[in-house]
Amino acid sequence: MSALVLACGNDRVADTTDLFTDSDVRAVPARPDRAAIDPLLTGVERVIVHGTDADLAAVALRLMRKERLETVSVGYVPAEADSVVRALWDLPADPRLAAELALRGEVDPVPLVRDDTGGVLVGLGVLPQIRGVVYCDDTVALRGRASRIEVNPARGAGLEVRVIRIGLLGKRVQTFHGRAVQAGCLPVIPRSDGVDHPREAGRWTWYRHTADLRLVRGLL
Repeated sequence: MSALVLACGNDRVADTTDLFTDSDVRAVPARPDRAAIDPLLTGVERVIVHGTDADLAAVALRLMRKERLETVSVGYVPAEADSVVRALWDLPADPRLAAELALRGEVDPVPLVRDDTGGVLVGLGVLPQIRGVVYCDDTVALRGRASRIEVNPARGAGLEVRVIRIGLLGKRVQTFHGRAVQAGCLPVIPRSDGVDHPREAGRWTWYRHTADLRLVRGLL
């Protein structure tokens, strides 16, 4: 299957071309926006992102806004060794193996998570140094303080939520699963896929989108 390959970030074009010698490689900015992505989506059935988790989230956002999540498969070659998406969905650590999988692998849909400001989350969401009340669906996950809340897309209901407390007795983690996590708290700066939200927020929600991300991660 032919694929559109996106080299996200000006310093990745040569590396991307080396990995995808016979594919249509397009250079786009890091975290590409509507102007960079939308004109490239016409007639495309598979998009491959070579970049960061934040780059993948930016592309997933455009697919969601264009209502193409159900028709476009998405391959991913992480450009950073600490990619949360790679670890979550068992993608190859070797870039060449990841590129081969992205080109020729099978779709295995995974949950796509949205927030209530119009963004999406594909890897890790964080609410740092939080003080307030947090619900995972109808369950109280936090009432009081925590060092951080971490959220990942997950099989099943759609989200895994971890309440992390670090104190004199060490690190304590409580884990919850559900379709949504809602926080009402003293203002914090939420972080999605390594990118800080531009403003503090006293309320924040992450929730499973109605359509999954058609991630290419099946065996060749």
